[in-house]
Amino acid sequence: MIRAEGLSKRYQVAVTRGPSGRLTESLQTALQAPLRRLRANGKGPPRSRELWALKDVSFEVAEGEVVGIIGRNGAGKTTLLKILSQITEPTEGYADLHGRVGSLLEVGAGFHPELTGRENIFLNGAVLGMGRAEIVRKFDEIVDFAGVQEFIDVPVKRYSSGMYVRLAFAVAAHLEPEILIVDEVLAVGDADFQKKSLGKMSAVAGEGRTVLFVSHNMQAISTLTERTLVLDAGRCVADGPTDQMVTRYLEVGASRERVYEALPSPTEPRVTRVEIVTSHPDNVQLVGQPMQVRLEVTSPGAINGAAVSIQICDAHGEPVVYLWRFDSDEPLLREPGRYELTCSIPKLRLFLGHYSLTVHFAEQGKGRKLETIERICPFEVTMYGTAHHYGWSRTQCRYLEDAEWLVEKTNGQAPGPLVAAEDRRR
Repeated sequence: MIRAEGLSKRYQVAVTRGPSGRLTESLQTALQAPLRRLRANGKGPPRSRELWALKDVSFEVAEGEVVGIIGRNGAGKTTLLKILSQITEPTEGYADLHGRVGSLLEVGAGFHPELTGRENIFLNGAVLGMGRAEIVRKFDEIVDFAGVQEFIDVPVKRYSSGMYVRLAFAVAAHLEPEILIVDEVLAVGDADFQKKSLGKMSAVAGEGRTVLFVSHNMQAISTLTERTLVLDAGRCVADGPTDQMVTRYLEVGASRERVYEALPSPTEPRVTRVEIVTSHPDNVQLVGQPMQVRLEVTSPGAINGAAVSIQICDAHGEPVVYLWRFDSDEPLLREPGRYELTCSIPKLRLFLGHYSLTVHFAEQGKGRKLETIERICPFEVTMYGTAHHYGWSRTQCRYLEDAEWLVEKTNGQAPGPLVAAEDRRR
């Protein structure tokens, strides 16, 4: 249904010098430009540079296949979808698509603010390729899905942002094309609507239509697709089963973050270091073996009811283990200084896979959250040499022994003044 060969897209990006937005600099640049051109004799510095948003991407998608596309911001995902949707022409290469194409690239792009919800359903449906009879047949289903029955004859400019995107998604999701191209539409609306949207996308995928689905939500990608492409810097760097591709994507993104470090603040308590000590080198942990998480916390003043907690999250970012240390258990950070907290896990019994830490730091006495540091200190749990007598699987159990905490004050002095606190991960 889809065949892409050597797709590439090049843009010209303007080159700017110095701080932008300053009137004096703009005037000076304008006045000096003729003189610079004369001096350069027509060979002045370039005013733009080439940026390849997409470079030599090739793949095929069979009829009825549901394929995910993942990658970090700027990887080229949206550019690829725009080329496939014939919104943008490629600089090099070509793409053949066989069948009617429905694209959900910008939710609500076809809406007119002065028109009512009813009028916009017909307008947007026409923009997305639906005939009038098809829109009439699906009208009640679209309105019911969006939950805007009472406001269907009100101009959409008076809709809340949530109502607006719900209606836009409902129109687009009720298309019946042979090929459906979807870009991050499940990020709209509240949690209930996102769940309903995911269910609708699952139904579309189950109807045998060919689907390309882009999302930063790894759980959604894993739920909807069996095959995934990984884009990085405009290139397709991997193509394979979704579970393997998601693991690779998350592993590569976290591989440079073995230890978390941050400078102390002269005014606020701060987690200044987090390190994980696994049973094997390179952050590899054998199931059933001890593991430690070591934290360094620095505070310029006493904390009223300190609370430090650790979440161990799986490859999809879902927390599977929760560990905590509160001031109510034993005294914690009641004096200024630098403290080392060691959380020892006697036997880590997580199922094999890739994990990372999320650290929460709060002052309960004042009811304030001091820090939340997400997706740090990645590690891999392996089970080699471990007997699988009971057919244990990830979906059946995720178990962890109790942890033991040790708190030591390493320096009674408050941190000296700093210009700013900057985080770095290595």
